[in-house]
Amino acid sequence: IESVKGAFEIRFLPADAPKSVAHILGLAKRNYYRGQRIHRVESSLVQFGDQTSRDMSRQAWWGRAGSGTVIGVAEFSKRSHTRGTVSLAHSGNPRNADSQLFIVKTASPHLDGKHVIIGQVVSGMDVVDRLQVADLLRQVVVTE
Repeated sequence: IESVKGAFEIRFLPADAPKSVAHILGLAKRNYYRGQRIHRVESSLVQFGDQTSRDMSRQAWWGRAGSGTVIGVAEFSKRSHTRGTVSLAHSGNPRNADSQLFIVKTASPHLDGKHVIIGQVVSGMDVVDRLQVADLLRQVVVTE
């Protein structure tokens, strides 16, 4: 993923969450994430994946939308939310996860069993640490 602050790389975990990973990779291959902005930053995480974040005039609504196609499954692994873990965001029901992803910046075991872990940042975590709300995702490249 190339952002305005630099690039970071995610290794996806299809063996742990096959339907979730396939859904997110499908969105990425269709350039769903290109041109989106980071819509949530906390001390412990960074979140993106809301298509309305392309429109700066709708910033008050960022974080409330997705691709419109929920995954419909809740796949959980035995992995823990360690620094760099990539998970699916949702508003309370893991089956309603759609396109929003978050990357944990600090170990967050309280999220284990509540959010589907789909990947791990394998390079560029320093870039993730520097991301701020409204930072642009320039492009997302999927290599297999």
